[in-house]
Amino acid sequence: MKYPIYLLTLLLCVNIFAQEIVELPEEHTGEIFWPNSEKEYFSKIWQTEVVTNVSKPTMEVFRPTPDNNNGTSVIIAPGGGLYALSIESEGNMVAKWLNEKGITAFVLKYHLVPTGDDGVADISKLAMENPEEIREKVTMVMPYSIQDGLNAIKHVRKNANEYGVNPNRIGFMGFSAGGAVTMGIGYNYTESTRPDFLVPVYFWTDAMPVQPPKPDMPPMVIICATDDPLGLAKGSIDLYTSMLEAKKPVALHMYAKGGHGFGMRPQGLPSDTWIERFYEWSVSQGLVQNN
Repeated sequence: MKYPIYLLTLLLCVNIFAQEIVELPEEHTGEIFWPNSEKEYFSKIWQTEVVTNVSKPTMEVFRPTPDNNNGTSVIIAPGGGLYALSIESEGNMVAKWLNEKGITAFVLKYHLVPTGDDGVADISKLAMENPEEIREKVTMVMPYSIQDGLNAIKHVRKNANEYGVNPNRIGFMGFSAGGAVTMGIGYNYTESTRPDFLVPVYFWTDAMPVQPPKPDMPPMVIICATDDPLGLAKGSIDLYTSMLEAKKPVALHMYAKGGHGFGMRPQGLPSDTWIERFYEWSVSQGLVQNN
């Protein structure tokens, strides 16, 4: 059957822009209830696109072109205090950059604290009025979020052939609260859920304190800025020291300036190139083949 040219063009566009979404196990115990549905919107407070009220964990798959695929994959956990996900600058934009380097990326939407209509407004208000409530709710949800990350690794490894990736080159990268999830994975993985490398970016140590590394802790590169207004530089240094003293492979990029939450947002600072430093490190470690 012959199709009109406009219909063929439409089908091609749909195929190009179609999202590839993976649903992960929910594993709820009934202790937490999410009254509101997942929501994506532009936050005027944070001046970026965010996702809130995640109760059903998913991943969006970002594939490099077949001729550029080098077999390495990275699961990305955006930050947002576990009240939101900074889905663009700490998620989709990171994934697209990695695709250009031949790396398959998975942007993870992990369990978040149940909130009202605007999760960013909720956490902003609590930060001023009742920060202890933030800690309490984050403590309740964090085990779910970590399990989401472990399930994501397990899924990618199990389906490595389908994604065209090496089951022994699966990394996990997380920002702020997503960095806390990253380290929660680093302290709780099993044989089937062990990441092959970890990339905590200005990770939130209040939500996941630094612990002694496991005997088979994977290689790690840590990213942060000295002037992080949340005081996260010290935690990154403590994490680096814990790896160094245990004689585990580790690198640290501590920028003088950059603040918190810089992600892929250009600021005209050396911290703008953090992802290039990650890539150089991954190549030097043999985790990525330089295309």
